[in-house]
Amino acid sequence: MARPASGKEVLEKAKETLANARTVEELRQAQAVVLPLEYGFSLDQVAAVLGISKGWACQLRRRFIHAGGLPAESKPRGGRHREIMSKEEEAAFLAPFFDKAIHGGILIVGEIKSALDKRMGRKTALASTYNLLHRNNWRKLAPDKRHTKTDVDAQLEWKKNSRTSSL
Repeated sequence: MARPASGKEVLEKAKETLANARTVEELRQAQAVVLPLEYGFSLDQVAAVLGISKGWACQLRRRFIHAGGLPAESKPRGGRHREIMSKEEEAAFLAPFFDKAIHGGILIVGEIKSALDKRMGRKTALASTYNLLHRNNWRKLAPDKRHTKTDVDAQLEWKKNSRTSSL
């Protein structure tokens, strides 16, 4: 036989949250508390109703109860929450390299990586350097296959009329 559901002390707050939920996360947390206490649902049934796993339903219940009946905020996912430098710091770090490239120099990723390693005080992945450059609108430029002022017709005419050497 399953244990009786806990959280009776936050049941009224959960009902209020059901009526005033601003996000799906808040609504699911409140439902995970109300359904077992009011309607006698098991954790498996709550998970089926909410469309989530049994473990996740349990976690939502615990978060709501431990927060004292306030919907607990979920941790941020994606984005730049693990950034090592702000966007302004990245731009300042890359400015000397970009200035050198603008004035006819070549942007060498290996130099940027070694400077980034020094700045961080540890080794970083080469992909991190490329990601840093990508975030700051740098793209790798390859030389053209032919000169921009090439006259293709003149080249073809020359080939047709040139002498062939017969040895």
